[in-house]
Amino acid sequence: MCEALKVSTSGYYDWRGRPPSQRQRANTALAEQIRAVFLASDETYGMLRIRAELMEAGMVVSRKRIARLMRQARMRGVSRRRSFVVTTRRDPRLRPAPDLVKRQFVAGDINRLWVADMTYIPTWTGFLYLAMVIDVYSRKVVGWAFGEQMTAQLVLQALNMALMTRKPQSVIHHSDQGSQYTSIAFGNRCKEMGVRPSMGTVGDAYDNAMAESFFASLECELIARRTWKTKTEARLAVFAWIESWYNPRRRHSGLNYLSPNNFERKNLTQPIPLQHGLPTGYCASVDSSPRTLEERSELSTDRPSG
Repeated sequence: MCEALKVSTSGYYDWRGRPPSQRQRANTALAEQIRAVFLASDETYGMLRIRAELMEAGMVVSRKRIARLMRQARMRGVSRRRSFVVTTRRDPRLRPAPDLVKRQFVAGDINRLWVADMTYIPTWTGFLYLAMVIDVYSRKVVGWAFGEQMTAQLVLQALNMALMTRKPQSVIHHSDQGSQYTSIAFGNRCKEMGVRPSMGTVGDAYDNAMAESFFASLECELIARRTWKTKTEARLAVFAWIESWYNPRRRHSGLNYLSPNNFERKNLTQPIPLQHGLPTGYCASVDSSPRTLEERSELSTDRPSG
């Protein structure tokens, strides 16, 4: 073999007995730290988020070095490849609210602009539906609710949770034109709590792009990588993902690779202004009184304090 490779016998034995170089030892130690971060993220983090995690721990490492070590160790973060499924069903009898956002998903503080949407979670026993509300300022999920049907009650529960935990003053609530959001019950609740509804156009995901982006992350990081036998198992898994991972720990590229909780903790140093600065909205209801017993029960939800 030495003759075929044109290597001296003494050189071969010297190489075989030579200890690893300082660079090799450093790469081995770094690869172990990268793997620890990768596993802690449930094998979802790519190079950029792993680098942010290492930098917070006081390590200065180049992007190319981390990418090379990840390739060698066959570590690869997940990428979003969300399929399009229609969950929006518009009721032509109800008039939608105007679009107060115009695709400008920017807020100067918390509780100025929220985005909301719904998605489905497949299980062996059927679909479980998730409604959520996100604060645009920090990308934090401030309200969520599970249900077995896409009803107005489902989005009301998510809104009520957001109202109870955040206690906003004149916040804009942006969604699509689904019949749940244009319902009389939802419109009356917004009017009661001083929430200004806003809705994008029909069939255009870009008008609610931030909510779509969140669901794409949820799907590629959790839903597409798991199966659940029961809806209870799915509820627990999604709950843990939101409250134990996404809000407190998951690094967000739009927040300079901080988690939503850490971003709020770092930046909320001034009192919250009372006004949003955008034009006033309009309640998405066509009648001030509920028409059915179901709508009356939806409106009987206790009003949060604040």
